[in-house]
Amino acid sequence: MKVSDNTSIAMPVRNLLSIVAAVAVGVWAYFGVIARVTTIETSLVLAEKDLEKNTEFRIKWPRGEMGTLPADSEQYMLIEFMAEQLESMQTEMESMMSNTVNINFLKDQVSKLQKDVEQLKDKVRNNGTH
Repeated sequence: MKVSDNTSIAMPVRNLLSIVAAVAVGVWAYFGVIARVTTIETSLVLAEKDLEKNTEFRIKWPRGEMGTLPADSEQYMLIEFMAEQLESMQTEMESMMSNTVNINFLKDQVSKLQKDVEQLKDKVRNNGTH
């Protein structure tokens, strides 16, 4: 059998249409599989990016490297305000402690003065009677 560009093949049209339909179905299935693989790869890449961002967030958020919630910022401001008030109260208390020492000293002095005055009164009374 000699095959050349002039060789003729006798085939029923039904078989030719079946072959064309099979090739068309094969091409359609191939491109469907390629599209599905591309979609899955894109989803995988996006999921990996989300996972990286989630990991970064999970690590950096507790450290405060990614900012804070508004409620946290408000609490920090309140804590700072209360710390300033505590410092002022502590300063006032320290100044009162030195006043306590002075008050105790003055109490002792007043007691001594009262005692001295009583002694002087006794002397004056004794001088008047003798």
